[in-house]
Parts: sequence; C-alpha cells; structure tokens
Amino acid sequence: MRVRGLAAGGAAAGGPALGGSPGPGRGGGLRARPRSAAAAGGVAVRAWLLAFGLLAACNGPVRVGALPALRLERLAEGFQLPVHAAFAGAGGVRLFVVEQAGRVRIWDGGTVRTFLDLSARVESGGEKGLLSLAFHPQYASNRRFFVNYTRREGGQLRSFVSEFRASADPDAADAGSERVLLVVDQPFDNHNGGLVLFGPDGFLYVGMGDGGGADDPLDNAQNPTSRLGKMLRVHPDTAAVEVWASGFRNPWRFSFDRATGRMFLGDVGQDRREEIDVVEQGRNYGWAVMEGSLCNKPEVGCNPAGLTLPIAEYATHVDGTCSVTGGYVYRGNRIPWLVGRYVFGDYCGGQVWALADSGGRWSAELLLRTDLRIASFAEQPDGELLLVDHGGGVYRLVNR
Repeated sequence: MRVRGLAAGGAAAGGPALGGSPGPGRGGGLRARPRSAAAAGGVAVRAWLLAFGLLAACNGPVRVGALPALRLERLAEGFQLPVHAAFAGAGGVRLFVVEQAGRVRIWDGGTVRTFLDLSARVESGGEKGLLSLAFHPQYASNRRFFVNYTRREGGQLRSFVSEFRASADPDAADAGSERVLLVVDQPFDNHNGGLVLFGPDGFLYVGMGDGGGADDPLDNAQNPTSRLGKMLRVHPDTAAVEVWASGFRNPWRFSFDRATGRMFLGDVGQDRREEIDVVEQGRNYGWAVMEGSLCNKPEVGCNPAGLTLPIAEYATHVDGTCSVTGGYVYRGNRIPWLVGRYVFGDYCGGQVWALADSGGRWSAELLLRTDLRIASFAEQPDGELLLVDHGGGVYRLVNR
C-alpha cells in the first residue's frame, strides 16, 4: 500500500506520474473466493506487508504488530448475497440489509422479515442488482427512502435511483410508491457504481461507475457531459442532478466522516491499483488517465496536471486482493484507539485496514485478516462499524 504525504484532496503537480477479476467493478462480478486461514503473529503480518511493498513504498509509517487485537462478532446471518446495510436514522435499532437480487430485509435483533421486494424489476448477477438504500434524514416523519438498482428496458441496461415510501406498517415498504429521480444508461454490464447516500448537506450522493469495459473505452470518466465515472449530487425533492466530482472507475462504496463531513471513497481499480480518495467538489480523480498514482492511458508519459491523486493505494491481485471496499472513519467509543482512523477492506482478500491522518500525512495499518467477502461496511447510530459479507452475514468490529 502506498500512502501519500499529500494533504487530503491535494492535486497532483505537473510532470510525470509515479512510476477483470472478481469483486465490484470487475468483469467477473461479485463472486465467491477460496477460503483461507487467517494469518497469525507479527512475523506473518510483517511478511504480508513486505509482499505488498508497504514498508518500502509508504510515505508515512506502517505500524506492524503495534495495534491492539480486533475480532469480528457475528451479528446476523442467513441473507442471500447481501451487498449493503443501513439503519433508519440516528435512533434506529433495526438493521436494513440489501440483497443483490432485489430484496431489502429487516433484522430487529431476532427475526428477519422482508421490507421491500423489487426482484421483478431488478436485473441482478455479476455487478448488477439492487445495490444500496439510503433513508431520508427525516425518515421518521416522512417515511421516504431511496434505492439504487439496475434494470433492463428494451435491451438497454440502466441504473435507477428511485424514492419509495414505507407503508403504515413500519416493517413494510410500499412497492407501488416508486418515484424515479435518476436514470443512467449503462453501455456495459459492469462498473455500475451502486451506492446512494445522504450527505451532511441534505443532498443525495450517487457513485456512478464509468460504464464498464477495459480502460473506459468510451472515455466517460473524463467526459464532463457524461454522468458516468462521476460522483453525482441529487436534490431529493426536485431530482436536480449535478456532477460533483469526476474521474472515477467504479466508486463502489464511499462515506462521510460524521465528525468532519469529509467524503472518503474506495475506487475499484482495473489491474494494478486499488485506491482511497478524499473527495472534494469539483476535483478530478484521474481515471482513466491514471490508475491510482500510475499512468494508465497512456501507460508512459501521462499528464497528471490538474488531477487529484489518492491518499492511499495498494496493488491489485497480491495475496488474494482484487477489489477495494470503501468503509468509514471510526467514530464509536468501544475501540478508543481507532477513533479518527478510516477503516476499509478488500472484497476478495478479506483484509481490513485503517488509515490515520497526521497533518496531511497518511499512515496505513493492517487491522485484521478475515475469510469474508467484504461487500460493504455499515455504521451503527453510535458509530460502531459493521462488515457485510457477500456470503450471507453481517459482523461487528470489536476489541478482542
């Protein structure tokens, strides 16, 4: 993993740049991976870090064996290909789990029931499906929530962002209440993005992939007139859409730090780099001119002027990795030493890392290795973090 001594959101200076697999944003889609035993002990962890080039490449220190031990606590299981989870508001106690084939399920601590079933409308498989939901900040009073899903109409694959409402029964949504806010045609069946999330400004943010294909063949991410390869900001009432940031390949998962309001994003790479970005309005994050900090199109002599480089990156296809899953800045109180660190993972490798910021210098820390296919992270109302395993379970990150 390369971490940069660059202030969050800093743009690259002019001059030369530095130097299809499973998972979100890859041609193989979301697939199972072979199970592996967890690494144990500082020697194993150090060897793994060396394999990544972490100790040699980082601009900030990588701490090996210096952090207290963490573990995962199983919260719920039995879901069918879950890809996202969320709570309804600050006081929410029910966990809403999004299943890729088109259902939203409620877990209340004991039972699981279906809240919404869109399976007849959703085209799922690979990277397609019902991919996320977001509750309106005033959900308790207006019962409004929003989803992001893929659907095929007349042979054309499209991404939909739609509003629904809960019925008089709080455990059941009204499937007939759909109001479409945004439709984006997808030229290919992958890189669909997928996350819809409310920002601290009350707008709805939508991560939209570049439309698929290798090396963004239609140059969507760098095309200012295209909504593909962009971070979109949508007004939840008027459905007005604006391009908020650009230059993404597949911004599968992102989040806002509840303390600072900064957006952190994991952008899934193609063959060489998985990256973490701090996203700011109006910035261009480089794809497909660059993949992470590397020249991509062309591979030699690209011009990074005006582009914003990632705050951290790691090599794709090393030790089982394949696809970054963006997470959250930890703001809970059960793991005090983790407060303020950005926690994220890899879908195939099952690793979980944390990034620490010290005046614009970022340091990477390996938290733990798992046998999970980490499709998403979720944040509890109290700031504790959950991991969503595409294999069917939801887990809480806790002290050992």
